[in-house]
Amino acid sequence: MMDVINYLFETFSSNMMDIPLIAPIVDYLMKIPLINFIVSLILWKPFFAVIIMPGLVVLTLYLLYVVWYERKLTARVQWRVGPLEVARPIRGAIIQTLADGIRYFFQEAIVHREAHRPYFVQLPILAFIPVLLPIMFIPAGSAVGIYTPYSIQLTVTFIALIPITIVAMGWASNSRFAYIGSVREAFMYFAYEVPFIIAVISMIFLYGSGDAYVAVEKQSAIPGALLNPIAFIVYIIAMLMATSRLPFEIPEADQEIAFGPFVEYSGILFGLAMVLAYEKLYIMTLLFTILFLRGWSGPYCPLLGDLNGPLWMFIKTIVVISILVIVRSIYARYRLDQALRIGWTSMLALSIAALVVGGALGVWLS
Repeated sequence: MMDVINYLFETFSSNMMDIPLIAPIVDYLMKIPLINFIVSLILWKPFFAVIIMPGLVVLTLYLLYVVWYERKLTARVQWRVGPLEVARPIRGAIIQTLADGIRYFFQEAIVHREAHRPYFVQLPILAFIPVLLPIMFIPAGSAVGIYTPYSIQLTVTFIALIPITIVAMGWASNSRFAYIGSVREAFMYFAYEVPFIIAVISMIFLYGSGDAYVAVEKQSAIPGALLNPIAFIVYIIAMLMATSRLPFEIPEADQEIAFGPFVEYSGILFGLAMVLAYEKLYIMTLLFTILFLRGWSGPYCPLLGDLNGPLWMFIKTIVVISILVIVRSIYARYRLDQALRIGWTSMLALSIAALVVGGALGVWLS
C-alpha cells in the first residue's frame, strides 16, 4: 500500500503547477506528511486542469456569475428590476443563483405517472457526461487533463452529443408539450450543427492540425478571428443557436410551449436541466477561445508562472460569454421556420465559404 502511495506522490509531485507567487507556502506544506500528498494532487497539472481551472471549480463559479449577470444586465437594458432581495442589506443579490440552486435542491422532484420513470430521472444526470467530458481534453497552457493531438475533434464530438440527451428528456416525459419541444430542439440541432462543424473543420484546415496547442501556436502573430472572420461569425451564431439563447431561444420558448423538453421536470431535476445550456455555452466558448482568440496566450506575469495560461483562458472565456449575454436583452425571438432558414441557407453558405478560406490559408501558410 505504501509503495502505491509513494508512486502516486512521485507522479503528482513531478508534474505540478509552478506558481512562484505561492511557492514558499507550497514548499512549506510539502514538508508535512499527508498534507504534501494533498497539495501535490491539487497542483498536479491534469488534476488542476480538470477540477480547478478551467475545470469544475471555475465552471461552478461561472454558473453563479452568469445567471446573476444575465438577469441584472437584461433588467438594466430593459428598464426592469433584477435580483435584489437575497441578502439585500449587503447587496448580496449576486448570490441569487446560489439561492435558486438551494431552492431547486429542496423542492420535490415530481415524476408524473405517464413518464418513463427510469429514463425521466436518469437523463438529466446522464446529460452531464457529454457536457463535462470535453474539459478533460481542453488544455489551458501547460495544464491539460488528457493530452491528445485530436483535442478539437473530441471536443466537437462531445458537444454534438448534448442535444441527443435533451431530445431524450422530452421523450422520457411522455408529454405532448415536451415532445413538441423535443422536435423543435431536433430541428434546431440539425440547422446549426452542420455549419458549426464545417466552421471548426475550416479552422483545423487552416492550422493544419486538430491539436489545440498547434492552433494556439499558429495564432502567435494573427488571431484566428482575423485569419478566418467568416468562420468566426458562423461559430458565434451557431453558439447562440446551440445554447438556445435569444434570438434563438426556440426549443425552450416558455411563453408558447411551456419550456419545451423540460416542461414536466421539477425540483433538482429541473435545476440540472436548466444549467445544461449554460454549461454547454462555457464549453463552446472555451473552444471558441482556442480557435479564434489565441487561447491561453497573453501578457506573461512571472509571479503566476504556469497559472498564466489558465487565467488568460478564463478571462477571455468570461469576456466572450458576458458579451454574448447582451444579445438576450436586445433581440426578439425568431420563429422556428426563420431560424431554420438561417441555418440551412445563410449559415451553411458562410460555413462553406469559411471552409474554402481555411483550406486556402492552410495550404498557403504550410
